[in-house]
Amino acid sequence: MQLAVFLRNAGDRLEEAGVDNPQLDARLLAGHALGLDRAELLSQSRRLLTAEEMDAIEALLAQRVEGKPVARIIGKREFWSLDFLLNEATLEPRPDSETLVEAIIKLGKNGRTILDLGTGTGCLLLSLLHEMPESTGIGVDISRDAVHQAAKNAISLCLTDRAEFRVSNWLSDITEKFDIIISNPPYVSTLSIPKLMREVRKYDPKLALDGGRDGLSVYRLLIPQLAAFLNPHGLVAFEVGQKQAPKVADLLRKNGFTNIAAHKDLSGIERCVTASL
Repeated sequence: MQLAVFLRNAGDRLEEAGVDNPQLDARLLAGHALGLDRAELLSQSRRLLTAEEMDAIEALLAQRVEGKPVARIIGKREFWSLDFLLNEATLEPRPDSETLVEAIIKLGKNGRTILDLGTGTGCLLLSLLHEMPESTGIGVDISRDAVHQAAKNAISLCLTDRAEFRVSNWLSDITEKFDIIISNPPYVSTLSIPKLMREVRKYDPKLALDGGRDGLSVYRLLIPQLAAFLNPHGLVAFEVGQKQAPKVADLLRKNGFTNIAAHKDLSGIERCVTASL
């Protein structure tokens, strides 16, 4: 079967299964199975697939039909135009989180040291280090598997000389002070987790999602401690869930932070809150 025909049929199958962006997902999975990028998929559209090639793509399509996200199937996700490898202990990086990266680049360009709390894949810290060549950073996570994955991503992005990853329960094993502290903490309320999309509910680690009764438990834990780990005029940035920005801003204000601002993602949702000492 020609590649173009196979892809069209595959997209139709994914659409019937209720998959969002079925044609795109079909191309991504086929490209991964065949080792082809987007341009090569197009230029080789008339290529005749072997039975072995079709079987390899079909195996990936079957996982997508069952609801497994493309990034989990192929083991990586693009974020800030960089590729990040995933494992079961890491949250899948999403475009909304780029709002935090943009905010720090704008406000914290003079920051030389960065702490990333709950680093996961390391996508936030490593993206910032990629854009801020004079900076160094430490990423911490309670999951040893997540820390190992972040370290591997630092290697693949050639950032091992400026990035360090540690196992730590938030700030418990941190002794240094930093110019910038960032975090994308768990912020989904416990009762809302069963209502999340299947791709998130089933495949993202619950530890990275569950923010307690109202989704704000980690903010209440971290914000009162941050001043002790910041250099003078230090900057903090949190990713937040929908409608949480005012409450997180209030927590920061009550703990002595100023210059508090909310930053909207591409959907117009206040996705990041920044503040300084």
